[in-house]
Amino acid sequence: MDLFSRSWTALLEAVAATPDEDFERPSGCAGWLVRDLACHLVIDAQDILITLATPADGEPTADTVTYWELAEAPPTGDDPLDALIPRLAAAYGEPRWLKFHLDDVGSAAGRACALADPAARVGTRDKVLAVGDYLSVYVVEATLHHLDLIAHRPGAAAPPTETLAATRAALEKIAATSFPASFTDTDALLVGTGRRAPTSGETAELGDLAARLPLILG
Repeated sequence: MDLFSRSWTALLEAVAATPDEDFERPSGCAGWLVRDLACHLVIDAQDILITLATPADGEPTADTVTYWELAEAPPTGDDPLDALIPRLAAAYGEPRWLKFHLDDVGSAAGRACALADPAARVGTRDKVLAVGDYLSVYVVEATLHHLDLIAHRPGAAAPPTETLAATRAALEKIAATSFPASFTDTDALLVGTGRRAPTSGETAELGDLAARLPLILG
């Protein structure tokens, strides 16, 4: 719960601190500008609120690791929701309205999570998870999108070190392998998820794992 709060708060603060002109820069999500990513985060905040208000009966069918599925290829933008995001983002007009909406619904999502029982069960994507596990899923989501937000903005605030470490640990569990110890947490996440191509030296260090990359979380 604490890691979720740190990762989510840091992400919201990073969006709020983004200069208006940077909303037209590319993000780390292929085909999306920073404004498109910010709009996607509004959808994420809504998803958190909806899921916390969707109690489920029975034993969990997924946890922090098994919630994720590894896709064979990255998103192409053809998915109807993915294609809708840039149009929604453009409809906001000025970045201040997008910032305002994200702060509004994002802060509400943060408060709802702080009040939630980590042992309670919720349903999402035809899965049942404990709230604690669901929020751990969003540590991964928030941390990776924070890296996407600052991908082309040198000097912007990075995700908290502890959430980078937790996300790396989660990715290694999902992949049932470990990245070389020489990789920083940030480099492991960027290279591991295909957000950055590995250098020749990194490819050599990755060994057999290089052939399995990128790990596309879906």
